[in-house]
Amino acid sequence: MPSPHALRARAKEIFPGVAVSIIVAVTAQFLAEHYATPAMLLALLLGIAVSFLGEEGRTVPGVTFSARVLLRFGVALLGVRVSMMVLAGLGLPLILLTAGGVVATICFGLLIARFFGHGWRFALLTAGSVAICGASAAMAIAAILPRDDRSERRLIFTVMGVTVLSTVAMIAYPILARLMAFDPIQAGVFLGGTIHDVAQVVGAGFSISEDTGDTATLVKLIRVSMLAPVVLVASLVIRARTEAPSEGKQPPLLPGFVVAFIALAALNSFGLIPEAVTEFLSACSRWLLLIAIAAVGMKSNLKQVLSVGGAAIALLIVETLFIAGVILVGITLLT
Repeated sequence: MPSPHALRARAKEIFPGVAVSIIVAVTAQFLAEHYATPAMLLALLLGIAVSFLGEEGRTVPGVTFSARVLLRFGVALLGVRVSMMVLAGLGLPLILLTAGGVVATICFGLLIARFFGHGWRFALLTAGSVAICGASAAMAIAAILPRDDRSERRLIFTVMGVTVLSTVAMIAYPILARLMAFDPIQAGVFLGGTIHDVAQVVGAGFSISEDTGDTATLVKLIRVSMLAPVVLVASLVIRARTEAPSEGKQPPLLPGFVVAFIALAALNSFGLIPEAVTEFLSACSRWLLLIAIAAVGMKSNLKQVLSVGGAAIALLIVETLFIAGVILVGITLLT
């Protein structure tokens, strides 16, 4: 265990970088509230704009700390959003449809990525973020992937891509739901089962009706609850790959943030976490992820991110259309 002196020295070392990451995150949130733009996207773009802070000087250790350690804390605290008792109210068929859409999208992404010139790492990162919960899932999956010289640019690109696509879906999907004459339950399942980020799901759902918004939020929480098993299975599979150690650092068998996510979800499911504490921890999770993505932006190089290319954009779009198709077919068969 580190001595108090070592802890103070470490805190002094990381403080400048953590402080600038917080400043960027707060600025992004302020702009998001005044200009109706996703805070995650703004934090990423603002971080990229001041990327020199993550490349040299006293801020580098703190920016790295924010991008890795605070990220894991933020993902872990997402567990308080999950309550199995509440989700059970949707009924088994809709739960299976939503979970099946997640699994099918990840498998689909892994299968088709080669046709777009990308390997399994980028496929898992993009398909997982599309299937589960957008930027939060992308950061969680990136944390267990073996690292190489392209890890940061893959993450930055995926976060930017899914956030933009989620914003487009927030506007377009409610219109599509009305054109298809969906009832509130059908519309909620469609929106919650297809839009990437939680905030955009809420915005799209409640733009139709309160019942649609409630259903969409519940369906989205099913997808969020899939984060832990997907990361766990991915960790086991990656660890079993013989080539993983030669390509990058071997990931842990069971990441600590996944254990914390599962523990918090279990406690919340049994009603052991007071509602006020749940709301507080959920807000902490959101801010930690916002700070982390600002730091990730500061650690990036925009030219390298853009070098990922048009095929990567096409892959994200195809995966997004795939999950939408799966959910639409499911709604048609089940309702």
